[in-house]
Amino acid sequence: MSARITRAPSRSSVLRRCLPALAAVVLGLAVAGPSTPAAASEADPYLNLPLVNRDAAHGPGGVNPSLPTDRGVLARLLDQARASGAAPTSYAALLDQYWLAEVTAEAGIDLAGWDPRTGVQANRENLIRSYRYYEHLQLSHPELQWAGMAGQVGADFGGGLIDFELITNVYDLPQLQQTTRAIVATATEVAGPQIVDRLPKGLRALAGAGATVTGDDLHYILGMILVMQKNIFSDLMPMHRAYVIGGLPALEEMRAAGLFGQDVMDAWRDIASADADGIARGNVALLRREQGVIIRDQWDAVRAYKGDVGEAVTYLSTVAGAPSVAGVLPPRSFHPIEITTTLPDGRTTTLTMPLPNWNWSVYEQRWDYITTQLLPRYKGTVEYDWPRLEAELRTPYEIQIESHRPLMNVPQILQSALQNTKVTVS
Repeated sequence: MSARITRAPSRSSVLRRCLPALAAVVLGLAVAGPSTPAAASEADPYLNLPLVNRDAAHGPGGVNPSLPTDRGVLARLLDQARASGAAPTSYAALLDQYWLAEVTAEAGIDLAGWDPRTGVQANRENLIRSYRYYEHLQLSHPELQWAGMAGQVGADFGGGLIDFELITNVYDLPQLQQTTRAIVATATEVAGPQIVDRLPKGLRALAGAGATVTGDDLHYILGMILVMQKNIFSDLMPMHRAYVIGGLPALEEMRAAGLFGQDVMDAWRDIASADADGIARGNVALLRREQGVIIRDQWDAVRAYKGDVGEAVTYLSTVAGAPSVAGVLPPRSFHPIEITTTLPDGRTTTLTMPLPNWNWSVYEQRWDYITTQLLPRYKGTVEYDWPRLEAELRTPYEIQIESHRPLMNVPQILQSALQNTKVTVS
């Protein structure tokens, strides 16, 4: 038996065999580079945009002027952003704009042209359509109680704004100032000058600055209030639309994008729980976000506007308010003025008058009124008197808003307060 001896291939023969493959590899690297980049997406220019107009005080339209406002276009861009594997935080503005375009389209509002600075008459239809949409949500989804209450109270709010604009165009405030000065003078006469500093700051501001308030001042404040109205809609209604269309997963995407925190996500889980206590708790959380986060600083800015001017006008709105929710006291009857002081001769005197001893624009005072008056009364109506509430919510909104025109009654309210100021001495 003979053995076969196998020789190892020479170095030159190995190189000859490998050169073609090596050349192909090198050529491929020269053509393709280190790696092949992903195809550019139409959504790329809309990633990582700041939400510069999430506060409507900065301008009309949506959350960033670079974004389109057509919901079909936005849906396509959003799908591309998701498919690219981008983090939700990078397409937050696109996501927010999409749901805002969705809900404004459903409500019949032109998002691109929505500019609260143009005044009430220019925004009248936006007011009606936004609040009508709130009420529609309540009728379609009984758990969406924040929307229902906001819609019902919106009629009072909208009617007040219509009156507010008429005041700026029809007459100024000297008449109201004269009546307010008479109220302060009456209190001083019977209880001494020391009583003045204990009167509500807004009442004293109205007595002192009423005649200096101009139409331009009122137009500025009116514009700020309309900005707040749009800000509430733009923050909470996209969430509502996402909930109705996509449920909790759609809201979880908004949370992951940083559009709201875990507290709001937990609120929506409560609302979706079908548990009465959970639903109530979730809606209270949305209400707290509305009043304590979205518009808190803006109300403070309005109250601080030009010193006593903002103080006087915000107090005036507290005097005029007349909520339509059944069983709710008007603000002027909630914590009315009652001041007890000691006279120089040692006797005790108590001054009472049917005017508010608080100001709607102060968050803590407003929250006290909302949680002790509006919220429990509305919740009770939802739970125990739904047929009546449903009939009210189905009333055409044009009728609802016209039936609540409170500011035109302010002169009579102040005159009545003057006539019904009481002093008891003991």
